[in-house]
Amino acid sequence: MKEIITKTAQETKKIGRDLAKKIAKSKSKNNRALVIGLEGELGSGKTTFIQGLAQGLGIKEPITSPTFVILKMIELKQGKWNHFYHIDCYRISNPEDLLDLDFKEIINQPNIVVIEWAERVKEILPKNTRWIRFEYLSQNERKITL
Repeated sequence: MKEIITKTAQETKKIGRDLAKKIAKSKSKNNRALVIGLEGELGSGKTTFIQGLAQGLGIKEPITSPTFVILKMIELKQGKWNHFYHIDCYRISNPEDLLDLDFKEIINQPNIVVIEWAERVKEILPKNTRWIRFEYLSQNERKITL
């Protein structure tokens, strides 16, 4: 595991952009989704990280947390991945609620799926989910554990 301390939102976004470069070079295993589970309290940098990740994947649309709609999908116009899914499980009380949104279908296709509050639905996530932990250290500092 690698720990990184960021001191600005721009540094947190850069971590996301750097990961996007690695993802762009990777291949979908068995034509299935790459699932990234994000853990961390409110204000720990999860959405900021996703903004950088999306930028690194060439997404031009503004990225905001889908807390009330739960799921946002953006078509990826380049590379081997079909869609970028941003899921926020903050308001999910039962993992079955995510299954009602065609989650199984989403993860069985070559998509990139990034899930905030992923620990709330851990039991339905694929075993190969990549986990990233965010910690709020101070007003300007965050610890990201990859």
